[in-house]
Amino acid sequence: MARSLGRACLMLALLAAAPAAWGQVTENEELENQVRARDDRIVDLERKVDVLVDEIARLRTQVAVPEEAELKSAYGLGPAASKVYGIERGLSLGGYGEAYYSNRLSGGASDTADAYRFVQYVGYKFNESIVLNTEIEFEHGTTGSTPNSSGGSVSVEFMALDFFWKKEANFRTGLVLVPMGFINEVHEPPTFFGVQRPEVETRIIPTTWRELGVGVFGNVGEDVAYRAYVINGFDATGFSSSGIRSGRQKGNRVRAEDLAFVGRVDWTPGEEWLLGASVYTGKGGQDQNGIPGSQLTMFDVHAQWNRGPWHARGLFAMNFLNDAGDLSSALGLASGKPVAEQMLGGYGELAYDVWALLSGNNDKYLAPFARVEYVDTQKRVPNGFSRDGTKRYWVSSLGMNFKPHPNVVLKAEYRNFSVKSGDISDEISLGMGFAF
Repeated sequence: MARSLGRACLMLALLAAAPAAWGQVTENEELENQVRARDDRIVDLERKVDVLVDEIARLRTQVAVPEEAELKSAYGLGPAASKVYGIERGLSLGGYGEAYYSNRLSGGASDTADAYRFVQYVGYKFNESIVLNTEIEFEHGTTGSTPNSSGGSVSVEFMALDFFWKKEANFRTGLVLVPMGFINEVHEPPTFFGVQRPEVETRIIPTTWRELGVGVFGNVGEDVAYRAYVINGFDATGFSSSGIRSGRQKGNRVRAEDLAFVGRVDWTPGEEWLLGASVYTGKGGQDQNGIPGSQLTMFDVHAQWNRGPWHARGLFAMNFLNDAGDLSSALGLASGKPVAEQMLGGYGELAYDVWALLSGNNDKYLAPFARVEYVDTQKRVPNGFSRDGTKRYWVSSLGMNFKPHPNVVLKAEYRNFSVKSGDISDEISLGMGFAF
């Protein structure tokens, strides 16, 4: 009896303690659940942070944010235009711009200022083998007219697909920059001296010169680069005593009855030197009634040397045009203003970076420069015509480029024109430019 009573008491005691013990178990499980949930949130946050870091890296690559401040040229294009080649895949944005003020010193010519160019590079890398590269240019601030000027323009300066195969041979098609001279392909303001582009690379080699075509480009060994295209030819009805510049068709519903070939080779025997040449040949008649075939052959040879603070550059170009007399007659040009059979031009320039001498470091760039040019778009004229002396002149330029950043430039330049006949006003110009 006593034993049964003891068991009953023990049972009652256990039952009395059970709620407290159960509550303790439940409390421990809740704490464990909270800890487990916290750990799960931490793991989820770590995963999201990893995804965010990867996404930032991907976006950084896609918009081609450079690791170094200074951009680099590639495949014959300017530094900013080359950004798309450095990304893994996707979209690349870049551009450049320039503006200037010019004070005309004689002849009653008006002083001018101009928001000359703003350019947007838009590239897209589909994969390692296919790259789209484009340049869209806005000129002269607005497309609308103003009280003193007609409207500017918006143009596609180039639009090309590159198909990469191997180092020695790749393919390019679309609206391509013609690979002649220094400036036509690489014309971003921080890459050349002076406020205005050299006269030779405007009148003899007509920048910015682009045409529709297809071709190949690549490198042979470590030192030789080449580009070779078949493109639509000029429209010779735009030729004049001033040269061939107005014969460019610019990809605008072009006449393509006459095609042309252009090729270029550059040799870099070391980091200091670039030596090269280019040639163009093609007809410009385009099977137009009354317009002769007008076979045009152009060539240039060029050299560049950079060593420490020194920079030197030289170029010589010459154009040969068949049927110049018949073309001049067909265009109704005056006897003293014909299209020439031969045109030539050349220049040499020298610059020296003095910033290190003035400041003791190389964090900026300040280079006085000098350039001498000769332009003659009337070197030889057809029989029965006389030369237009206003198209034969020397240009002497003195100036300075200051780069507070490798991709930002402030410029000052004085240009003296010495003309065979007539007068071209000397000018003092101030300019700014940038690339990104």
